[in-house]
Amino acid sequence: MSRVSLAALVSLAILVSGCNAFTSTYTRCGSVSSVFGQQQQSSSALNLTPLPKGISPFEKSLSKNIDIQGDFRKSSKQAIDAAIGNNMKRVEIEFPPLLGGSQSKSQFDDFDNIQELDKNKEWTMQLAPTFLGEKEYQKGRVWMIFPDLKECELAKAEWAGQRYQEATFTTIQAVTNYLATGENSGGGYDAPWGENLMSGLSKIMGGKDGDAGLLGDQASLDPLVEGENSPARLWLVIQPGNGGPVEDWVNCEKMALSSPDTTMVVINGALDKVRGGFYPAVFFPKLAATVDRFWKKFEPAFYLKPFSDKGVYGWLYRVYPEPWQVHLEIVKPGKDGNAEVEYMLVDTMDEKPSYDKVVSMLLSVSQANK
Repeated sequence: MSRVSLAALVSLAILVSGCNAFTSTYTRCGSVSSVFGQQQQSSSALNLTPLPKGISPFEKSLSKNIDIQGDFRKSSKQAIDAAIGNNMKRVEIEFPPLLGGSQSKSQFDDFDNIQELDKNKEWTMQLAPTFLGEKEYQKGRVWMIFPDLKECELAKAEWAGQRYQEATFTTIQAVTNYLATGENSGGGYDAPWGENLMSGLSKIMGGKDGDAGLLGDQASLDPLVEGENSPARLWLVIQPGNGGPVEDWVNCEKMALSSPDTTMVVINGALDKVRGGFYPAVFFPKLAATVDRFWKKFEPAFYLKPFSDKGVYGWLYRVYPEPWQVHLEIVKPGKDGNAEVEYMLVDTMDEKPSYDKVVSMLLSVSQANK
């Protein structure tokens, strides 16, 4: 499956390029005045999970030397456990997958969907074993669901350790074909345009030896066996639809309908685009039909998204079951010409705010504190 490259945010990158020499100091506001004349407290004072360190594009030096993704996984695991404990069956995980490490990249850097997919695959492979301490998740009951066969093949080869192989390696297509055959499941697998052609060609080229593997090695799929690794206790669905075919999102609903007691966790599936009408119903009727009845019912468990608009920087953050947090990011000159990054907790709320609402809040507080 081809993954479409993301265009660089050129104008914003220019802003960052002037800050390349910054080595930031990570600080937090203990108490700041809000635009409404009230006192804003820090996340820690309100017993909220604080923003992870090193996430700012102006903190390159710091972000390259700490395990940001490890922090994300730790918080995500706690949030997923809490959501499952409250009987949530549809869980969303959303975060910047390229932050951290020697090749750390922020939203301003040039990257493509293949890089994102590789990092999301790596992140989820390391998340899966954290569930194995509980008996109900053992013996293959955690399913690693990849967007396509080639990604499944690569992951199985790259993560050969026993603790990783204890999960079931499969794909959206394999799970949909296995489960979604009943009357209430919406029919079988919805194949992306061109996939059937490639699959047929692969079988023809394979001749007597079988499939030639143009779409990936079928042997990398673990068998799905009722009473053994099926039904699954947990599905970890890696980057469905995002940069790939929209049919991924359609098939995820079919999977969920076919196994309603299994918890589905979607990792970086770009659900904001799906729910926000990015794909017009006139061109994507099947996908549009899933939005209200399925995708809007997902609970964001770990959610971290950067905002950079109208000259302000900030973050929307949530760790379930805590409220949503809106943080303003303030960059100040520091010692020796380096920058210091400070985060101001603007507000908390029970419902997820819209994009425009977050930008408006950041602008108001930014202007009030100049």
